[in-house]
Amino acid sequence: MSADLRGIVELAPLVRSGAVSPVRLTEACLERIDARPELNAFITVMRDRALAEARWAEEEIAAGQHRGPLHGIPISVKDLVDIAGVPTTAGSAVPPRHPDADAPIVTRLREAGAVIIGKTNLHEFAFGTTSEESAFGAVKNPRDVTRSAGGSSGGAAVALLEGMCFGSVGTDTGGSIRIPSAVCGIVGLKPTYGELTCEGVVPLSTTLDHIGPMARSVADIAVMFAAMKGAGLEWDSRTRYVFGVPEAYFCERLHPDVRAALERTRETLLRAGHEVRTVAIEHASHTPDVYLHIVLPEASWYHAGTLATDAQRYSPGVRLRLEMGRYILAEDYVRALHLRTRLRRAVDQALEGCDALLLPSLPIPAPVLGEASVDVDGTKEPVRAVMLRLTQLFNISGHPAMAMPAGTTADGWPVSVQLVGHHGQTERLLGIAAAIER
Repeated sequence: MSADLRGIVELAPLVRSGAVSPVRLTEACLERIDARPELNAFITVMRDRALAEARWAEEEIAAGQHRGPLHGIPISVKDLVDIAGVPTTAGSAVPPRHPDADAPIVTRLREAGAVIIGKTNLHEFAFGTTSEESAFGAVKNPRDVTRSAGGSSGGAAVALLEGMCFGSVGTDTGGSIRIPSAVCGIVGLKPTYGELTCEGVVPLSTTLDHIGPMARSVADIAVMFAAMKGAGLEWDSRTRYVFGVPEAYFCERLHPDVRAALERTRETLLRAGHEVRTVAIEHASHTPDVYLHIVLPEASWYHAGTLATDAQRYSPGVRLRLEMGRYILAEDYVRALHLRTRLRRAVDQALEGCDALLLPSLPIPAPVLGEASVDVDGTKEPVRAVMLRLTQLFNISGHPAMAMPAGTTADGWPVSVQLVGHHGQTERLLGIAAAIER
């Protein structure tokens, strides 16, 4: 495999030794971006700036000033996150904001020596699961351009899959890191709520918003997470873990190949000496109602000004959801916040005696772009509801969660499992995921 398709962990020692050039890595990524413009993975390619950063990184490394494993490595950033001097479009025709400072997350990545190659496309204002509603064109799945790449961080996932970067910054309000990671067969981490600052990020729902890394391996995710957190990571390296599978609600309506992948994963873990038990998450069926009664009014509140002046500039589906938020009663919003606490406790209870929960990331493989509904277990269901079904609870509860590849369907589409860790123990979850990956 060519150097520009290796992972961060593989490349880092080669970059440090001078065997691989940051400039050449950046040029290779730019070449791959240029080779597939029809995928609409990027909104802004920071070509000249990225090459200048790569040259500077190369000079620093040659002078013995190596900053760590991200030094000289091209990274992309979802176009919801501020980069000084670059418009933050949020994938919308609504007038962008023009930041004069980097978001703190970007600052930390720069301090680690990362080369920011550009800003990736997304479902407009992160308010969708398919990345097809964007003023810059729908993000296309590289395996079949008629299929979705997931959302809302669809451009980030495609950029990684196609070797246009080595890591990406995504955001996740209901599954927007984990869903495209599942669809594209990569790894995506939603840390514990509030663990990484969302300052300098266009909000969707401040109560549910998370920011996190996307990459091709758990090891690469750990490198990015450490840089984004601004601290080293420590986790145990045990060889035996206890996993809880929440079968009720989470395993009830799945594509047969997704169900089979979960069973294969369960059997593989058992053969490796881990314990896998069935657990229950009380009140899980209330998840969609709680989620909608929080996300809709919070999103509507943020967009109230532009809805009054530029409503026609929004994509129809996004505008509809924002308008719906205006009709949520304050009583319903407060009730949802109280239920959020109950759901968090229910996840905590399910995790008692377990190191992590194990469940699918997504009930279905990549849906066809433009489809409003999809068949799941013999029943037609709305695409958006299906894609959010297994991820949105952990935005409500704030627990760390990550999507990991778990094989493919019979016709070759990626399937993913999701690991959910204890609240405030993202590093521990990464250690468990690393053990599974090995």
